[in-house]
Amino acid sequence: MQKGAVEVRLTKESIPKWCLLLPSMLGVVLFMVPVFSHGTPTTMIALLATELRQFLSHDLLAWMTVMMVVVAVFSLYARYSPPKWVVASTFWQPLFCLSLPWLLVRIVGAAFSVITFFQIGPNAIWSVNTGALLFDLLSYLFCIFIFAGLFLPLLLNFGLMEFIGVLLSQTMRKVFNLPGKSAVGCLAAWFGDGSIGVLLTSKQYEEKIYTQREAAVIGSNFSAVSLTFSLVVLSQVKLESMFFMFYLTVCIAGFVAAIVIPKLYPLRQKLDVYIDGTPQTVEQKQEVAVPEGYSTWQYAYQCAVTRAMHENSIVHIVQEGLKNVIEMILGVLPSVMAVGTLATMIASYTPIFDYMGLPFVYLLNWLQIPEATEASKTIMVGFADMLIPSILASSIESEMTRFVIAAL
Repeated sequence: MQKGAVEVRLTKESIPKWCLLLPSMLGVVLFMVPVFSHGTPTTMIALLATELRQFLSHDLLAWMTVMMVVVAVFSLYARYSPPKWVVASTFWQPLFCLSLPWLLVRIVGAAFSVITFFQIGPNAIWSVNTGALLFDLLSYLFCIFIFAGLFLPLLLNFGLMEFIGVLLSQTMRKVFNLPGKSAVGCLAAWFGDGSIGVLLTSKQYEEKIYTQREAAVIGSNFSAVSLTFSLVVLSQVKLESMFFMFYLTVCIAGFVAAIVIPKLYPLRQKLDVYIDGTPQTVEQKQEVAVPEGYSTWQYAYQCAVTRAMHENSIVHIVQEGLKNVIEMILGVLPSVMAVGTLATMIASYTPIFDYMGLPFVYLLNWLQIPEATEASKTIMVGFADMLIPSILASSIESEMTRFVIAAL
């Protein structure tokens, strides 16, 4: 077994089942198990985020604006006169000591948030199709990040990764050329939330669990939009009754794409090196072999319990969860506001995406998709924001065309 891997005592002695079952199963329930709210399926994390968002209401937008302004100002200060406690901290230093491009992105995001909140300046920045749309998205992400960050250690620290990793090690390696433990992040992204999958992958890349290639493949192929967001998209195109067929279509297409896309540029150019530049060895790439005398399930269970028993401090788990929340909110929200608003402004007030969509007219006509010209205009807009195509497609008469655009 490779150095640093989980140590396993191969004995038949009784093991404390609650170490694995309670925290890990709670994490699965929160992130992956569908629940129904007002007759529609969602997840507990998404439901908690929605309730918090409704409770905070307009105050949430005000607090987000203040937060992004404070973060931008302090980031500017930290770049040119960093406090000693920031420089000395492995946690705060990457958050505030930014390169110039990322500093500008954070400042622009703060500026856009102020303009949108007070509805001042050019209407093109804060209209319902640009800044206001992103502001609404940010309020949801803010609440999602709070609960996802706090409860993320339940998925990572109590043996679930080791359990599923052993069970699916051969399947994930043969089909996707990925380590078995990546199955957890993939499932969390598909059935929970795409941002959760990205966070899981990012954390594991930083901890030298994934290589550059593995993290890039997982983040780009499995961190799709969530079940909840799929419902939002379908409601925009008025096809809620077709949810099962829609999500099945998306899953099949995503499965095929996850096999093909990593073999194409640029993912095929990514190297199997860790974040510190260390190349992955042959031993590290090999999956853990099941010892003689143990079934795959028994060994997976033993590995998981051994990992769960290493976590004996609630304070440590809470601290790790709070760090996740801070990293996600401070690092992601300003960037989303800046880049997203600029992209939606281009989509709403320039013909750039219309021109970029022209080649798809021929493809859609060849596929006999009705209203191909109108549909082509929405395809490239999806690169700016995933919700905009469904909003634009709501006026298209053909159900088939609306279904295709929603799935894309």
